[in-house]
Amino acid sequence: MIGIVVSRADSASVHIGEHLLELADWDERTDGDRPDADGGGTVFARDGFELREFDDLHIDLDDPAAAFDADLDLLVVVSRHAGETGPLLTAHFTGNFGPADYGGDPGRFARACPNAQRAVIEALRDRAPDGYEVGIEATHHGPTEPTVPSMFVELGSDEAQWGDPEGARAVAAAVLDIEGVAPDADRQLVGFGGGHYAPRFERVLNETDWRVGHIAADWQLKAMGAPEDNRDVLRRAFEASAADLALVDGDRDDLAAALEAEGFRVVSETWVRETAGVPLDRVAALEADVTTVEEGLRFGARVDADDYEVVSLPDGLLGEAQGIDLDAALSAVRETTVAFHTTEGGTRAVGRAAVAGDGYDELVSRLCDVLREKYDSVVRDDGAVTATTRAFDPAAAREFGVPEGPAFGKLSAGQSVEVDGETVAPEDVSKERLVEFSV
Repeated sequence: MIGIVVSRADSASVHIGEHLLELADWDERTDGDRPDADGGGTVFARDGFELREFDDLHIDLDDPAAAFDADLDLLVVVSRHAGETGPLLTAHFTGNFGPADYGGDPGRFARACPNAQRAVIEALRDRAPDGYEVGIEATHHGPTEPTVPSMFVELGSDEAQWGDPEGARAVAAAVLDIEGVAPDADRQLVGFGGGHYAPRFERVLNETDWRVGHIAADWQLKAMGAPEDNRDVLRRAFEASAADLALVDGDRDDLAAALEAEGFRVVSETWVRETAGVPLDRVAALEADVTTVEEGLRFGARVDADDYEVVSLPDGLLGEAQGIDLDAALSAVRETTVAFHTTEGGTRAVGRAAVAGDGYDELVSRLCDVLREKYDSVVRDDGAVTATTRAFDPAAAREFGVPEGPAFGKLSAGQSVEVDGETVAPEDVSKERLVEFSV
């Protein structure tokens, strides 16, 4: 059940509420046990939703969820957004990392709903009128008391948009679109740093399967003060986000140290992206057995294999293949392994890998195929791959009287040359080159 809060002190909230009532069939009843100003009086209900109106500005309400008779799974406050951002539809969580200048309590947070936020952002993006941007914001203002997962869904950014029927209708429709969506997912993190409109965390939300709970923008971290002195505030942000991972935007060693002292892991955006879609217990096992994502672990196409063993990659063969066709060689590694070690920002495979079944043999065969682009013969036998080719031999060319310079270049490129009226063919001045790779 989703409870919807409309504030009569906010014209945009009222406007969105009107469109909510127009877009669906609602049952009306009177709640005489609670004052009309505090969510009583006329109450609107339909399958999955209950809507109540309050006189006070929503950021000043203590716990509006307490006014609802239903057992709420989620609380949505429809609101205006004010700022110099142009037409904008947005969603965010409430709380204060520092002082409570705009409602709520200092250092306290309402329970976030990261999965529902992602769903409503997707719905807003689908329904946004022309000219409107869609985004998320960092955590700010009150209320901080709700224990029911909650968020603000907003129409902005000034009076022209607050009274815009298309914008209000888009917000109303997006709220109705999230009926039945769970507040949480199994992959949630807390964000720290960056600007108020949180572009890094919005990328994570839009481009990975991770959800983002409370976000402390730069200005909020400054307001909070020294991280070590505010570990209780940091801990509450994680508890209110149902998360134990942190993504930090920028270099903040003092913050990272305080988070790790509280038992929270600080991860990079690379870690978040690379682990998308990979079971977290498998991520932990492979990081323990091979190396960490931060040190170059990348996941292969067989990451879901029931079991695996860790082996050394055939570095000589692999290095030669990567020198011939880097993309093909890296694809061979990715498609035949559970996970593998990389260097140079994940662009070159090296070291160890986790493989399942006949994955290692398939990898060697695929790398041999890459070598055949350069070598005349590639044979695997008795733990080794032998590659042979015929190559230009400068010493033999000199014996034929070929002068160094352009003629050498032509012969090396497979072209015949004339020397004192005689034709010297490439095969006349070449010899077989043999290279052996241990596998």
